[in-house]
Amino acid sequence: MSERLPTLFVSHGAPTLALDHAGCRGSHGELATALAGFAQVTRPPKAVLIVSAHWGTSMTMLTGSAAPSTIHDFAGFDPSLSSTDYPAHGSSALAVQVHGLLGAAGIEAGIDLGRGLDHGAWVPLLHLYPGADVPVVQMSLQPAAVPGCQHAIGRALSSLPDEGVLVIGSGGITHNLRAADTSGSDAAEAPWARAFADWIGTCLDARDTEALLDWRARGPDAERNHPTAEHLMPLFLALGAAGEAWTARRLYRGAIMGTIALDTWAFDS
Repeated sequence: MSERLPTLFVSHGAPTLALDHAGCRGSHGELATALAGFAQVTRPPKAVLIVSAHWGTSMTMLTGSAAPSTIHDFAGFDPSLSSTDYPAHGSSALAVQVHGLLGAAGIEAGIDLGRGLDHGAWVPLLHLYPGADVPVVQMSLQPAAVPGCQHAIGRALSSLPDEGVLVIGSGGITHNLRAADTSGSDAAEAPWARAFADWIGTCLDARDTEALLDWRARGPDAERNHPTAEHLMPLFLALGAAGEAWTARRLYRGAIMGTIALDTWAFDS
């Protein structure tokens, strides 16, 4: 049997991460370097299943297109971003497999043949697999659900890393755009944002899933760091998919705009 793949949680930051390649100065460039480094030392996956903060649905949905489009779901950035394409192949076989695993766990799901990849999916993939040579299926999340729901979905899919599928949650350890410092992407990080990101890190190091799933009550300044929950939800899916005996490995620690932490983690099992 091939070595089991880790699962991954990426704090994807702003869409401009797509323009900041490995070796660029600043936090985005350092994150790009970390993602490229992860891909270089990790066995190439046969496919990727990625959950992004930017596709929320009432029930779990999967992309089923053979050639998912690149969705430019943002505005006000460098115009070249709107012409950046990530021409990944889809995988109907993986979509059907995931649909079956979820169904076996009693989780309702559907397949969307027209949906493409939003920037929460294709931007980090651009740095992980710049050749767009790994088939990709995106899965939606349910923003109104309790964190345990995303964790349960991940648990239902915990066999995938054994089969060469890289499961990725893409969101943000902290995400308060209203309080962001727009004077520069590398503005000084707000102490309350770093405190929350480091609390998450402490829980991950201790493998304290119970505390993580109760983050609204236990995390410092939780409401301030996540006025809405969708950017933290993908973390719980990546944890669930890692199985029982996971260990956390921080790939990057940093922030942009003061309140957007870019901390990125791999979960080995």
